Amino acid sequence: QVQLAESGGGLVQAGGSLRLSCAASGRPISTYAMAWFRQAPGEERECVAAIDWDDRNTYSAAPVKGRFTISRDNARNTLYLQMNNLKPDDTAVYYCAAVRGIGIILSSSRYEYWGQGTQVTVSS
Repeated sequence: QVQLAESGGGLVQAGGSLRLSCAASGRPISTYAMAWFRQAPGEERECVAAIDWDDRNTYSAAPVKGRFTISRDNARNTLYLQMNNLKPDDTAVYYCAAVRGIGIILSSSRYEYWGQGTQVTVSS
């Protein structure tokens, strides 16, 4: 079992930055593919960024490319999402997810473990 706990969300003005963290416990995440998803009210959950187990390969969705950066520190068992130049459309609950295996995984149905989510609100 892997437990995930997000932190770092909050209220920020458009153009500002936030750094989300996802602390994992229970097992080392070094053999897990991981990702950040977000879900706005009335919308489906979407993958915004994903990372392979060894940090060599990453994916960023088109709406956040060039603004969001996913990274991981396996020694600290932590996943990060650096979010710059935030826009009101980025307002959502952000979730981290993990699944044992390799590769970039974009489908939420393939992820085995989820955090409880952290709210990000961007004001205009």
